[in-house]
Amino acid sequence: MTENLGTVTIAPQVLVTIARLTTEAVPGVARMAPGAVSGTTRLLNRATTGEGVRVWVVDGAVNVEVNVVVSREANMRAVGTQIQRDVARAVEHMLGMPVREVNVNIRDVAPTSDETGGWA
Repeated sequence: MTENLGTVTIAPQVLVTIARLTTEAVPGVARMAPGAVSGTTRLLNRATTGEGVRVWVVDGAVNVEVNVVVSREANMRAVGTQIQRDVARAVEHMLGMPVREVNVNIRDVAPTSDETGGWA
């Protein structure tokens, strides 16, 4: 028996939060980085942005862009691939929405806390 109990609305910012928290949990991610998204791009794509993440939905599928700073010891390709897998899995699991793409922009490399300058 199916009842109509009303509607469920998920705020666009929820997508941003899921993507951000999932990305920050990936080993090798030092922190989120600001993205370069203009106001015009945001309006045209109806994207929601926040804390290094941009998300937009097209034809019921989620598109995600994350901007990160990775730790110096990290394998950047492995970190990027892990972010893609984890974010797609989290969005699909938590929201039941398909993910079309997860684009990862590595904006910088963070030095280690004990670094005294120079690369080893």
